[in-house]
Amino acid sequence: MSDNHSKKRLFNSAGDSSESEGSGIYDERILIPVFASINWDIRTLCQMSCVNRKLRAVAKRILWREMCVYRAPQMITALTDGSPSGRIGGGWQAMAKLMFFCNGCRSSRHFQVGEPAPGHFVKTSRFSKTSGRSFLVKKCRNDLLYVSDPCEHPTGDKDDDLGIFRGVFWGFMRSRTRACLIRRQVELEEKIKCPFCGARVWSMTAARLVPKSAARRLGSMESGLEYFVCVNGHLHGACWLVPLSSDEGEEKVGDEDEDEGEDSSDEAFDGDYFYRGNQIVRNGQMGFSMV
Repeated sequence: MSDNHSKKRLFNSAGDSSESEGSGIYDERILIPVFASINWDIRTLCQMSCVNRKLRAVAKRILWREMCVYRAPQMITALTDGSPSGRIGGGWQAMAKLMFFCNGCRSSRHFQVGEPAPGHFVKTSRFSKTSGRSFLVKKCRNDLLYVSDPCEHPTGDKDDDLGIFRGVFWGFMRSRTRACLIRRQVELEEKIKCPFCGARVWSMTAARLVPKSAARRLGSMESGLEYFVCVNGHLHGACWLVPLSSDEGEEKVGDEDEDEGEDSSDEAFDGDYFYRGNQIVRNGQMGFSMV
């Protein structure tokens, strides 16, 4: 019997049993070592959280957090002041989604695309706080922001590829970025919500808080990007990636240190997953939920 089939039988049998029986499958002391033994496989955790409400509650209470800590220990330690057992802005479920999910892109008032780009799970994610500094204006450079490399989406109607990126602030409620947004009385967007936690967002383009270094870091034109930050400190955005010729090299941005090996976290998993509404679709079949 295949390993995947065994996992399905395990969680399907949990869904058939009565929730009042106190089965070990609902015991986090059993679930944690089980998931540790399979390296906190994101696919299995999504499957399990869809079985019933009790398992979904266990995942929300502890398993999403444990998976985040396992997959990106350095980043999570930095974002939680060294106490990953506590809370995180927007919740651990949203943090897990941000780590593994490219949210796609639709047209906004400052960024137009011909066709919407669908969201999807990513096979590899890399978040860097060195890259994050490029997305902060000079007066906010003391904020801590992790930003992913752009996920490249080829488009048929433009020569440039669409780049979609995401990120997260440490201590956003106390950040200088938030203070700037409040001081400038920037209004929250009416039609756009955070794709990770569902909270309302500010447009950094409308707030005029997009530094030139962000375009240089992404490999984009200054007028060809937009990103948003939600009230919980999650960042998402998109840009047009300018193709480089073979004789063009990377450009150092400002006075930033080239220490991304220490400051970044590499997250990876395999699978063919796409997002539709609140559901995760695998190979065209509706299945898992991350919300």
